[in-house]
Amino acid sequence: MAVIIKYIVERKGVEKMTFTSKKEADAYDKMLDSADQFAAFLGASSVTLDDEQLDELGLYLASNKEVMQSIFKGNAFDAVNNSQE
Repeated sequence: MAVIIKYIVERKGVEKMTFTSKKEADAYDKMLDSADQFAAFLGASSVTLDDEQLDELGLYLASNKEVMQSIFKGNAFDAVNNSQE
C-alpha cells in the first residue's frame, strides 16, 4: 500500500484544489488571497460589479500576477503572448 500525501486548498468550506506539493498548495492559496484583496479593492471603488463579477475579476488579475506587475512597471501589454482564456 502506498501512502499519498495531499494538500487541499479550501475556501469558505469549499475545496478549491488538491496538490501533491505543499509549495504548490501554498502558492495557490496565496494567489486566492490576492484575488480576494483585488475583489475587495474593486468592490470599494466606483466600478459597478456584482459579487460574482468581482470574484472573477479578482481571480483573473491574481492569476495573471506577472502580466500585472509588468504593466505596473510601465511595460506594454502584449496580447499575443499573454492571452489566456
